[in-house]
Amino acid sequence: MASPGSDTPRTSPAAPIRKPLAILHISKKEEEDRRLREAAEQAAVEAKAQAAASKVQPKPSFEGRSTSNDMEGLTMADLLGAAEKKREPQAVSSSRRQVDDFDFDEEAFLAALDENEPIGATGDVVTGTVIAHESDGIYVDIGGKAPGFMPKAECGLGVITELKTRFPKGIEVQVLVTREQNADGMVTISCRALALRQAWEKVRQLEKDGKVVQVKLTGFNRGGCTCDLEGLRGFIPRSQLEDGENHEALVGKTIGVAFLEVNPETRKLVLSEKKASTSAKFANLEVGQLVSGQVVSLKPYGFFVDLGGVSGLLHQSSITGGALRDLREAFETGETIQALIMELDPGRGRIGLNTALLENQPGELLVDKAKVMKEAEDRANRARNMIRQKEQSAG
Repeated sequence: MASPGSDTPRTSPAAPIRKPLAILHISKKEEEDRRLREAAEQAAVEAKAQAAASKVQPKPSFEGRSTSNDMEGLTMADLLGAAEKKREPQAVSSSRRQVDDFDFDEEAFLAALDENEPIGATGDVVTGTVIAHESDGIYVDIGGKAPGFMPKAECGLGVITELKTRFPKGIEVQVLVTREQNADGMVTISCRALALRQAWEKVRQLEKDGKVVQVKLTGFNRGGCTCDLEGLRGFIPRSQLEDGENHEALVGKTIGVAFLEVNPETRKLVLSEKKASTSAKFANLEVGQLVSGQVVSLKPYGFFVDLGGVSGLLHQSSITGGALRDLREAFETGETIQALIMELDPGRGRIGLNTALLENQPGELLVDKAKVMKEAEDRANRARNMIRQKEQSAG
């Protein structure tokens, strides 16, 4: 080493080293090659995947080629574009089946609903087959998922002792559903309730038709007698009996009765022997018939006439065609007269009478009543002919 102040010249600083720049350049080149190679490999994988999905011959891949050949004919944009394609979502080729594509059989659908519909709503009448007996009732197959059960007390009207005799297995019965199905699908059914419903319907129809029915008296109390009609308990008040003063002695007898009240809701069935007698008499009467009766009462509006158990009203407007100042000018109480029936209402027990039509001229009844009554039969025939002619001309 030269000492300070010696003549040996000082060494100048070293020139910049260029070698690191060359290394950096090489590293960037390798990095670029690596990126290109990875992009090419990725493009090859993508091509294989697309070929497998579309079942077509895949495009030639870069696999198996040398790195230098991979670069031939490819630009950076081509390689980067292949990488971008990887990130694009693939189209879903699977076809989803729509609801409309499924076959729909409406009849089969409705049939399935019917099969699962509960059998027997309260009040329904159904038919079934007896399948089993218990000490307290019977089981009946009515088509539900469980049989219907009929308690012994509901097996019919009256007392039933032998269920197996009354309802042998296999017999078909018609029943009324009295309680809808429980959690097990079983419903409660009744022959008795159905019989009662049918009995009330029949009795109401008999009442509507104004029928007289025969009943057997089965008991009595202070107010009257009881009887049985179509399985229903009927009551006849003492005032509606022909022999109401001695009604106890009537038990066991059969009498004809008509209907006063029929009410299924309150279970009231009230009958009348007297009304039956009236109804029987009405059956022998008709409009236009000449009848004979006794004046039993005088009212401001006319006369009531007893026609042999039934009363007819001779209204003041139907007595004569002349001027009538006082009803007593025509008839007196207790007098027997003849009159034409012009109105019949069995339901309300009304009979409308007429004597004015027996006159040859208006007011004749007031002048010569005896002659009018004596010739009543012939005059009635003439009056009926006149009525028919008027009806025909009006019709």
